[in-house]
Amino acid sequence: MKRVVITGGTGLIGSHLSELLAGEGFEVVHLTRAVRPGGKYKSYRWDPQNGYCDSEAIMEGDALIHLAGANIGEKRWNNDRKSKIISSRTVTADLLYHVSAGRGIMPSVFITASGVNIYGSQITQKIYSESDPPADDFLGETCRLWEAAAEPFAEAGIRVVKIRTAVVLASRASALSKMTFPAAAGLIVRFGPGSQYLPWIHIDDLCRIYLRAVTDSVMAGPYNAAAPDHITHDMLMREVARQKRLPVFLPHVPAGLLKAILGEMSVVLTGGSRISSGRLVNSGFGFKFADIASALRDCLQ
Repeated sequence: MKRVVITGGTGLIGSHLSELLAGEGFEVVHLTRAVRPGGKYKSYRWDPQNGYCDSEAIMEGDALIHLAGANIGEKRWNNDRKSKIISSRTVTADLLYHVSAGRGIMPSVFITASGVNIYGSQITQKIYSESDPPADDFLGETCRLWEAAAEPFAEAGIRVVKIRTAVVLASRASALSKMTFPAAAGLIVRFGPGSQYLPWIHIDDLCRIYLRAVTDSVMAGPYNAAAPDHITHDMLMREVARQKRLPVFLPHVPAGLLKAILGEMSVVLTGGSRISSGRLVNSGFGFKFADIASALRDCLQ
């Protein structure tokens, strides 16, 4: 039975992925700051801030999946918060390297999360692919450094896969939950300008991409984890309204107001371009939820 060691295993992606991997017969192990005896998955303690990781956590041939990282949308960005967002992704990857390949323990693969934000938050008509360079804004630089932290594994001869993830849609605890929360009161709230593209992916498809990255020895380098259905924010909210049988009558929340409230972080809501999933599809991956209507039917039921 192959072992898969996951950081961030209790988060939205990690919890769904752990269940999928366990169901496929893998031994799932979590790295966590607080080990809880009797948990569903075996766990080992690590403390990236202080450079500590249990020496028994990683064994020869394990697959390492690095999902840990501070939530970019949790708090308003200031210099300290930006530093934490970056370090929570890079310092953790450095620690994983030093306790594995740095000690001669060679994982079979190192899979790191990343984001489609690497291409920037501007609204353009361009469709971005993996060959496009990182943007020079904060999120672009964050993703660039995030992926660069995986390079020592590649230099050591370990297969490295970088999953550039779009907005994840799930029935609970996802960005969709926040965007559709006002619908519980019969309101459809749209964020200006509305024409911003919203790259997205269903949680089940995202976890299947990670599963494939573990099992397919040909997969290497960056992959855009975004559904092939290109939609704008307005298109998403119209489909939410249709499925919930609610009217769309409220004006957009102005982008300027969102910036006044959220600061620079508002670009997460008001910016976005189209992202190509061509490399993933050409590798043989098939989306279970390829269109927004089917994805929302599953998430909103």
